[in-house]
Amino acid sequence: MKLLTKAQHLQMLKNGQMAESNPAFDPHPVVKLFTPDGGATWLLASLDPTEPDIAFGLCDLGFGFPELGTVRLSELAAARGRLGLPIERDQHWAATAPISAYASASIARQRLVDRL
Repeated sequence: MKLLTKAQHLQMLKNGQMAESNPAFDPHPVVKLFTPDGGATWLLASLDPTEPDIAFGLCDLGFGFPELGTVRLSELAAARGRLGLPIERDQHWAATAPISAYASASIARQRLVDRL
């Protein structure tokens, strides 16, 4: 399974372009990725328009410290969990709020919150 669908990739590029021109832009996350055999989860909202391998979003490696930041999609695609399983895309997840709302709720609870 690919980490992003074509539509998600395009939306994340669009969000990245909007963020470049408007630093206050607060997009909804576009995709939820997770390790099926671990506790890591990512809610990704945008791609760097000049380097689209770099995604921005809310990241939680399962240690109780969710944070906003960047990650390379190529590194996520190559990563494997404890049982050797690849990172998966949650095909049934959809954002209901901007990335800042997920970040605030996650930091307060010390774990990634994907339902608001």
